Amino acid sequence: MAEAGKAGGASGAAGRGLAERFPAFVRNSGALGGLLVLVALLSIASPDFLTGDNLLNVGVQASVVAILAFGMTFVIVSGGIDLSVGSVAGLSGIVTGWTIASGGLPMWLAVLLGLAAGAIAGVASGLLITLGRVPPFIATLAMLSVARGLALVVSDGKPITFDGWLADLGGGALLGVLPYPVLIMLVLGLLTAFILRRTYSGRAMYAIGGNREAARLSGIKVGRQQLVVYALSGLFAAVAGVLLAARLASSQPEAGTGYELDAIAAVVIGGASLAGGAGTALGTFVGALILGVLRNGLNLLDVSAFWQQVIIGLVIAAAVLSDTLRRRRSGGAPRLDPALRRGVAAVLVLLLIGAGWAVFQRQGGGPERPTVALSLSTLNNPFFVGVRDGAIAEARAQGVDLRIHNASDDSSQQADAAQNYIAQNVDAFIVNPVDSDAVVPSVRAANRADIPVVAVDRAPSDGQVVTTVASDNLEGGRLAAEKLAELVGSGPIAVLEGQPGTSAARDRGTGFTEGIAEHPGIEVAASQPADFDRTKGLNVTQNIVQANPDIKGVFAANDEMALGAAKALGAKAGDEVKVIGFDGTPEGLDAVREGTLSATVAQQPELLGEAAVRAAVKSVKDGEGGKDGADGADGEGGGPGTATEIPVTVVGKDEVEEFADRD
Repeated sequence: MAEAGKAGGASGAAGRGLAERFPAFVRNSGALGGLLVLVALLSIASPDFLTGDNLLNVGVQASVVAILAFGMTFVIVSGGIDLSVGSVAGLSGIVTGWTIASGGLPMWLAVLLGLAAGAIAGVASGLLITLGRVPPFIATLAMLSVARGLALVVSDGKPITFDGWLADLGGGALLGVLPYPVLIMLVLGLLTAFILRRTYSGRAMYAIGGNREAARLSGIKVGRQQLVVYALSGLFAAVAGVLLAARLASSQPEAGTGYELDAIAAVVIGGASLAGGAGTALGTFVGALILGVLRNGLNLLDVSAFWQQVIIGLVIAAAVLSDTLRRRRSGGAPRLDPALRRGVAAVLVLLLIGAGWAVFQRQGGGPERPTVALSLSTLNNPFFVGVRDGAIAEARAQGVDLRIHNASDDSSQQADAAQNYIAQNVDAFIVNPVDSDAVVPSVRAANRADIPVVAVDRAPSDGQVVTTVASDNLEGGRLAAEKLAELVGSGPIAVLEGQPGTSAARDRGTGFTEGIAEHPGIEVAASQPADFDRTKGLNVTQNIVQANPDIKGVFAANDEMALGAAKALGAKAGDEVKVIGFDGTPEGLDAVREGTLSATVAQQPELLGEAAVRAAVKSVKDGEGGKDGADGADGEGGGPGTATEIPVTVVGKDEVEEFADRD
């Protein structure tokens, strides 16, 4: 018994020694184990996952979130929160791009100014928290809005393109092997670990997060250290923003939107406590990889974009629950009752069965069919849902395996999807660009892989495409102007713009502006963005009418905003105030029938989807790739290719039934 006790004591001492010598490993063993299980399951489910090219893709795709999360680690360890990092990243990218394009400064100086912008934003948040005594949640929420607004002001809502070594940095690799974004991520991860473990400020962060008052009484200048924390968070966000701009070869005014949530999720999944006092660079790195691997794998398995959000949300919830259990325990691993253990085991068994079924389907699915990938800018809009439905119907008719991606109006997500599809070696790639400039690196990558590219609704500004299947947004804007001028005659009108920075918003707005300028009796009393969103269309219209009660007409750059405007106008819509939309969605056409909308510029989205799939299948059968230029591509610089035009038409109450029957 004594020997056993000694052995047990020795074993316990050894265990304590391991925990003391390798605290990061012990703390993050759960996250590391989860990552390994996830990699194993995806390797079984998708033959395209465990390849060198795809694993590098995962690293590149995780790099921006990981860098944001490293900065967020300082904040969470010290017991704070920073909701502004996504917007600060966007602002830093815009400052960098603007100083290159408009300021005429050397690129290295532009990058330094972009980094400085992020650091200044972080210091401003820190001053609000330390001197102003504003809670971190509120202070950084305010900075989120300020930084995003400044990005739009500086860029005038338009993307800023650039080339040179910065663009090469985003798409290049060290010695042709290690992508520069991955290298930067690893360097900043090591820097984060060094700051947390080997510097006074790092140790102070843990002390402040563990017990702020005790830290103050022990002599730590709490306010000063919090200022350092938020300055570091802003600086890391700036690095992420510049890197994101480099990947897209353009600075996007909406870049980084929502990334703060991914950064917080990565830190928490990696084992940090939202209560403060715990967290490591290694854990954050593992958490970012889990998110990157999960998104990449779900994309490769062609899981619905809507279900992807559900799955990722469940993973984040599980991580937070794990954090709660960890903080409740007094020592050792949290105890799970037998029923819970059986439930976890059942879930793992179901995951393995699902993975096996996926392999069976892939290997026993009959004759191999052409694979066509379709990346849509968003599926949160009836117009693009119509494009998707038309594409699905045509793919079934053609016997094509169609894989659909929802970019959620994020150019970075679209770039990640393109990388994944290229790694899968799809036969053709259809893209509806979030932004015409930001999609260029993805189009060029497909060209190099000899994958034919078809653009739909919007054309990339460069790169080789087989054809652009689209309606003319400029012409549609002009037609809307002519129709509204005919209905109104003269007087003030209002314009609801689309999402700033998108090519559709620019083209429709430009066409309308050019068309309405030919009618001097009409004055544009107000022109405001409503982001292609119905609720925002309602709110913005209410505000415009409050300031301009005598407006006689409204042009909205899509039907969703037009329906929101009609709701705001109430009984005046279609009668005293003429409302014209754009897209010709089913709900928009119904509103035209009812007289709520005076007209809509109809694009027939289903026909766009059908024509895009037909063009993609034809390009595969004809052997058209991207290396030597696609059929109809415009010169050596690339371009939209030979246009496949789907006619636009103004549909009023007199034309709606005829149009619906034809459609």
